[in-house]
Amino acid sequence: MNILLLGTGGREHALAWKIDQSNKVKNLYIAPGNAGTSDIGENINISLSDFEAVKKVVIDKEVDLVVVGPEQPLVDGIVDFFALDSDIKNIPIIGPSKLGAKLEGSKDFAKAFMQKYQIPTARYQSFNKKTIVDGKRFLETLSAPYVLKADGLAAGKGVLILDDLEQAQTSLENMLNGQFGEASKTVVIEEFLKGIELSVFIVTDGKSYKLLPEAKDYKRIGEGDTGLNTGGMGAVSPVPFADKEFLSKVEERVIKPTIDGLIKENIKYKGFIFFGLMNVKGDPYVIEYNVRMGDPETEVVIPRIKSDLVDLFVHTANSTLENAELIIDENFCTTVMLVSEGYPEKYEKGKKITNLEKVKESIIFHAGTINKDDHVYTNGGRVIAISSYGENMDAALLKSYRNIDAIKFEGKNYRKDIGFDLKE
Repeated sequence: MNILLLGTGGREHALAWKIDQSNKVKNLYIAPGNAGTSDIGENINISLSDFEAVKKVVIDKEVDLVVVGPEQPLVDGIVDFFALDSDIKNIPIIGPSKLGAKLEGSKDFAKAFMQKYQIPTARYQSFNKKTIVDGKRFLETLSAPYVLKADGLAAGKGVLILDDLEQAQTSLENMLNGQFGEASKTVVIEEFLKGIELSVFIVTDGKSYKLLPEAKDYKRIGEGDTGLNTGGMGAVSPVPFADKEFLSKVEERVIKPTIDGLIKENIKYKGFIFFGLMNVKGDPYVIEYNVRMGDPETEVVIPRIKSDLVDLFVHTANSTLENAELIIDENFCTTVMLVSEGYPEKYEKGKKITNLEKVKESIIFHAGTINKDDHVYTNGGRVIAISSYGENMDAALLKSYRNIDAIKFEGKNYRKDIGFDLKE
């Protein structure tokens, strides 16, 4: 098979790494990819918003399967584009339809879906410029902290959690007046849930599903979960508190009602669903849906899949997922993200990375990197994920941190406490 993987980050490098292990793969193309994916397949430098360019690659390279990594092309309707184009409509593509992608693309849509299908989530209401006064009143009915979410995609920056009511009301005004552009034309205000977060993933063919390994990621830049939110500073899988009893509740209360809802709404969905959950005193509540794998969670989830990922994709495309084999490694996998100095705010690119060849007993997944003049340079805020296996979490983390010491680039930053809240 010739496979085209769309995306450029650590998630895509991890997917490419696993896809490459399948004996079903003839050629792997990654668009646009990064310095790491160029060692596995052929990078193709196109914009993911240019669906005609994607189509040209599919035709020119005789692609048999397309896997979409990031959310934006899905929200923009790339799956529908394929379905409506006579030249490529028979090419399987892993990802939901545009309507299905609204589960991530619109938080208002997602919350209404959860409410309709009785999926546990925080109490909420949505507001726009015309109902801003009602929004301020609704905030007064809640207790601090106050959660405000931009309805649309805001590059992971559209969620505010504030302790002061007056500040929350001012922030509501700012958001509705364009703080996050079009994404915050509607704002979802919801009740704050107190608990511990985790991420649960499935792949679905629209009627059946396979439960993938769960993970816990660490979003804030500073130790002890302090400072600004990032795209993710590290992750751990499995999650110790997500035992069989808890995951059984997740399946019965969250996953199965979600699949049933998609079927009842006639939403075409062949791809990943990421359930961002809060464990509240042993019960799962949905914070958000994502319509793709998470990053850096992918860098710990995918390494724990021992069976053939391409086989899983083929069964997904053919609506025969119930017949697919899924074997999970019982070992822990952890990842720690190396980031650029200044991230998640202003940072510099183009810093030379050295000593990658000195990494032992870990897997390097490139995120924001680029090849130039036979060297690897930084090309983003999150630069490299260092993933490692271990019989327990501490053993895996020890390998990751040992290898972080070896890798060098100017301004290298990372969190030294990944997994801190999971230790007994």
